[in-house]
Amino acid sequence: MASPSRGITARRGACSKVKSTKLLEVLNALEEEESGSNREEIFIAPPDNAAGDFTDEDSGDEDGRRGAQLPGSMLHASVVSEDSGTGEDNDDLELQPAKKRQKAVVEPQRVWTKRDIRPDFGSWTASDPHIEDLKSQELSPVGLFELFFDEGTINFIVNETNRYAWQKSVNLGLTAQELKCVLGILILSGYISYPRRRMFWETSPDSHHHLVADAIRRDRFELIFSYLHFANNNELDESDRFAKVRPLIVRMNCNFQKHAPLEEFYSFGESMCEYFGHRGSKQLHSGKPVRLGYKIWCGTTSRGYLVWFEPSQGTLFTKPDKGLDLGGSMVIKFVDALQERGFLPYHIFFDKVFTSVKLMSILRKKGVKATGTVREYRIERCPLKDPKELRKMKRGSFDYKVDESEEIIVCRWHDSSVVNICSNAVGIEPVRLTSRHSGAAKTRTQVHQPSLVKLYQEKVGGVGRMDQNIAKYKVKIRGMKWYSSFIGYVIDAALNNAWQLHRICCQDAQVDLLAFRRYVACVYLESNADMSSQGRRSRRLETESRFDMIGHWIIHQDKRTRCALCHSQTNTRCEKCQKGVHAKCFREYHIR
Repeated sequence: MASPSRGITARRGACSKVKSTKLLEVLNALEEEESGSNREEIFIAPPDNAAGDFTDEDSGDEDGRRGAQLPGSMLHASVVSEDSGTGEDNDDLELQPAKKRQKAVVEPQRVWTKRDIRPDFGSWTASDPHIEDLKSQELSPVGLFELFFDEGTINFIVNETNRYAWQKSVNLGLTAQELKCVLGILILSGYISYPRRRMFWETSPDSHHHLVADAIRRDRFELIFSYLHFANNNELDESDRFAKVRPLIVRMNCNFQKHAPLEEFYSFGESMCEYFGHRGSKQLHSGKPVRLGYKIWCGTTSRGYLVWFEPSQGTLFTKPDKGLDLGGSMVIKFVDALQERGFLPYHIFFDKVFTSVKLMSILRKKGVKATGTVREYRIERCPLKDPKELRKMKRGSFDYKVDESEEIIVCRWHDSSVVNICSNAVGIEPVRLTSRHSGAAKTRTQVHQPSLVKLYQEKVGGVGRMDQNIAKYKVKIRGMKWYSSFIGYVIDAALNNAWQLHRICCQDAQVDLLAFRRYVACVYLESNADMSSQGRRSRRLETESRFDMIGHWIIHQDKRTRCALCHSQTNTRCEKCQKGVHAKCFREYHIR
């Protein structure tokens, strides 16, 4: 047990029971001088239900606690003596002694030289036949969105939701048509939101929304939304905090990667999904616009298309790769996902949260280029000029060194502050002049900028662009399930990706993100509306949407029908109006 000189009293029993102590006593004990050879190891116990709590609902009102507070179980600590164990079983022990640390493997010291990097990567020559195929199909916004929420995904959600309702002794009978109505309402809530979602169905003239009210009844929407489910409760992995949504994550990652533009440059970073409930795995991130919620590791293209994502669960549930921290391990997983499409010379950009010389070395062995800002303690004793000395020099000054064995460069550049940048693919040359704002002189000045700094600033912002697009019109409707906000994030990410593909494939008839989302929401609500309860509903929807000049696309149909204007046979129709119409009659039908 703990030494008496530490001021911690403990009861010695036949079974050598460990006595729990307060965290304050533990901290006081650590501050005292070490005496004798009897060492103690201290660790914080995880919550009792860290791996086994699979309830759907939050533990209380979302506004009941401040996010910065930790539960008492997280602050519970115990002092465990190394020689107190007797090898006997003890069911009353609250914690087991922490294992002794293994000696770290000493790696050979790197040799740093003052010269530019000589990378041996091949040049990018890959083409993207999949994007060319999408361009030839001329898909509408709904068609692009359904590349991700495809028929298989819709049917999967329908089946799991019906299964979950049946387990709760409820015969829900959800159909794919009703699920699309629910998705349409969630998308619409991103740009039309009310303090209470039930106001969509109110008859009051200041709030009634006929598009929603005519598509699905209020009580039916509430019932479906309360039972919305994405996994079989009988097959949950207790080591996964996101087991309730893991099948959806796997499907979305598969679809995102399948239709992703094949590009050379990618960004990796952290995104935040807003959440204020009491569920575990939420984090407080002071450096993001969304400060409290689930942290999500994201790999994107330089324009903001989300290629791969994974919610963060911390090191308690995710073990980092050997020699790397958790962030570096997530970069490796993203690279592995990229290389499923081919072992090409991709170039990944990330910030100082992830960058280390060790990570650059691993990526170089995988044939992947990488560039990122790096913290000073991760540059492995690279002998650069001291930051204080560099600040006294002219703005734009820099120092650099290259590792002789692995061709990894570390550059320290003086801009408004001193920045460290590391790369395994881009060097110093050519050094260019760039215009920077001078706060003291209130003018713009020309400063020298190394090549790797310029390329990093141009290509690193993919995750930020995705976050910006999602934040503009994100899903506002939330439920009592802890994962409801995460589902909204996935829908927003799919819409962002569909819009990015629209920008690439439809050069002549591009629409902005708001118009794109409006089109998808309107088509889903109008084409999947329940027409059984009101005979006049179909006619009212037709007359109000036919002439609105918003989001009408002509698409091919397998079965020939009569044209709504000239009444002859046609194999094309308006996707929004759901009416057969010839290409030559299309414009006249929507304005007459």
